[in-house]
Amino acid sequence: MRRLISSESVTEGHPDKLADFISDSILDAILEVDSQARVAAETVLTNGLALITGETRHQGSVDIQKVVRDAAREVGYTRAEYGFDAEHSGVILAINQQSPDIAIGVDHSQESGSGDELDRIGAGDQGIMFGYAIDETPELMPLPIMLAHRLAQRLARVRKDSVLDWLRPDGKTQVTLEYENGVPVRLDTVLVSAQHHESASLDEVRAGIRREVIEPVVGDLLGKATHVLVNPTSRFVIGGPQGDAGLTGRKIIVDTYGGAAPHGGGAFSGKDPTKVDRSGSYYARYIAKNVVAAGVAARCQIQLAYAIGVARPVGMYIDTFGTGQVPDHRISAAVSELFDARPAAMIRELGLARPIYRATSAYGHFGRDGFTWERTDRAEDLREALGLGETERA
Repeated sequence: MRRLISSESVTEGHPDKLADFISDSILDAILEVDSQARVAAETVLTNGLALITGETRHQGSVDIQKVVRDAAREVGYTRAEYGFDAEHSGVILAINQQSPDIAIGVDHSQESGSGDELDRIGAGDQGIMFGYAIDETPELMPLPIMLAHRLAQRLARVRKDSVLDWLRPDGKTQVTLEYENGVPVRLDTVLVSAQHHESASLDEVRAGIRREVIEPVVGDLLGKATHVLVNPTSRFVIGGPQGDAGLTGRKIIVDTYGGAAPHGGGAFSGKDPTKVDRSGSYYARYIAKNVVAAGVAARCQIQLAYAIGVARPVGMYIDTFGTGQVPDHRISAAVSELFDARPAAMIRELGLARPIYRATSAYGHFGRDGFTWERTDRAEDLREALGLGETERA
């Protein structure tokens, strides 16, 4: 069976990603002064204005105005002509204290009297979280989203390095791959939309993007039948918050698996790790990746479910889509034995109470080196628990 599967990515200059970067910059700045802080920072961007809202509870002082402006400057919003810039745009702070009704359940979970320190912290909200891994790339990620991210990263890099000096911060990428019997066999379409200075002609933009962005990333995959689309509207001068409002958490599929796996609906950026929208999704990816890295399955999806104020997940299922070496119920039993998905345990095991989140805010939270949830250090433990012997994986 043949089918076409697409995924998209965006640069850090896209208004939604700039909002994510600002929110995660605020989170990191607060975690710098208080590792036990509670943070839910939400950013709204429009032409000439950033509104910062949400809830926090922390010790120490943080100059949030400065954090917002520094983040915008780092991404590249440094000129008034962009419609939003670090020096002159307005920054309005409308941040509240965390609700005491929520704090009760987070600080003292339903199980906190058990005597186990890891039972103390309850989930910061109810909800479902998904983790996913597949063996079609070295990162154990779906190929379409990995290619889309690489194109977006390359688009940002040639802008920052002035290789294409007419590029501006906003940009989007998308790839469509043809799959046959579940295996990618052909690059059908590659799409890049790149914000540019008005002086750049359409021919110049299309030739430059193809030469400096598309060919270095997917050149080996380009075929005679591949559709290459660059700025298909013919003009992309107005972009960023000037062209469209930016909101924290509006690119949740870009942040995860590009649509190859479900999403529980909860965004990541701006949230401290007691919010299981974030930590539970990271931990679910950690489990799924170890299952695939162990060779237990070629494809694995994990769902975790939480209740606010309760430490232990109220639900978990594993689906290997018929690719498992052993039945899914045995994998689930081994995972339940080896992995502890209580918030305090996830925070400790993955080192989540640290200012590490700015780096996650663009180009995906998964499939990238340097994040603890991308480790495959439990793969051999899984094989041993399942009686499969040592893996031959590198």
